[in-house]
Amino acid sequence: MTRSGKTLLEDISLELKAGEVTVLLGPNGAGKSTLLGLLSGLQSPDSGSVRLNQQLISEIDPQQRARFLAMYTQQQPLNFPFLVEEVVALGCYPLMLDAAQTAARVASCLAQFELEALAQRDYTSLSGGEQQRVQVARVLAQTGADCQVLLLDEPVSEMDLKYQQLLLQRIRAVADRGVAVCCVLHDLNLAAQLADRVVLLQQGRMFGAGPVATVMNAPDLSQLYAVSVSQVTTDPRPVFVSTP
Repeated sequence: MTRSGKTLLEDISLELKAGEVTVLLGPNGAGKSTLLGLLSGLQSPDSGSVRLNQQLISEIDPQQRARFLAMYTQQQPLNFPFLVEEVVALGCYPLMLDAAQTAARVASCLAQFELEALAQRDYTSLSGGEQQRVQVARVLAQTGADCQVLLLDEPVSEMDLKYQQLLLQRIRAVADRGVAVCCVLHDLNLAAQLADRVVLLQQGRMFGAGPVATVMNAPDLSQLYAVSVSQVTTDPRPVFVSTP
């Protein structure tokens, strides 16, 4: 995939499996967000194809695609004074729920992210971390019974430790329902905690892919990020530290 003469992605082959969490890792500019854009159908590849249930994702009706696939993006340009509960309710729109069902689903998602006290607040008045929790709750509200794929682009970037852990639990719960999850993260230890499978990207190419225990090793991560990475422990998941 090339834009303005620059190759953003090349020779990428990726399958997202039902019930698994795939985490994309790599330095800034490696192509992680671009790859999510292709997987979601928001961008089109120059060659090759992206398919959902053997059907080209670009040929799936947008309303139907929103039932099958939910996505959290880094940019959430919402500058209107919606109430928090109204923002979360936007995620219910593709599910074609009635008013009572929508209200129940919104209440559940607010509770999952401890947002009940903010339900009547103006979204634009919230802190960055609070807004991120609201937007993630909106996206998870979209993951109804027909949802097959959940894509998340740096969903914990502004969250404190408590809510990072809470979100990881929610992501795992969605995957356990049989949804294929693909998530971009920068924190190696959060990635090791969450992932079933890891894809390493470097300059638009796949640097490595496979299970956490195989792919997340100190030599490869050091080479990928051009920084010294050491593995502290493997019990029960690997823990890494880095030094300049």
